Amino acid sequence: MSDPVDEELLWLRMSIANMDAALVHLLAERFKCTEQVGRLKAHAGMPPADPAREAVQIERLRALSETSGLDPHFAEKFLNVIIAEVIRNHRQFLDE
Repeated sequence: MSDPVDEELLWLRMSIANMDAALVHLLAERFKCTEQVGRLKAHAGMPPADPAREAVQIERLRALSETSGLDPHFAEKFLNVIIAEVIRNHRQFLDE
């Protein structure tokens, strides 16, 4: 007979692995969209960064975090990492 704690731990870890996979797939889809945005902006001569848009997105994510029970500070840090990568990608499109 297996230990109930071990069984629950295994189930929880499998759930976490599934959620991690979903997050990676969602991020990949998000970056496909932001790539299109970057190409459009580069073609139109627009700057890679849009601080006003970024501020709106951060506030929106903070509000979502609060209603979801996620630490808004963590959510903001997470979004800032994503935004930094998006801007880095957008700058590359300027060189194309």
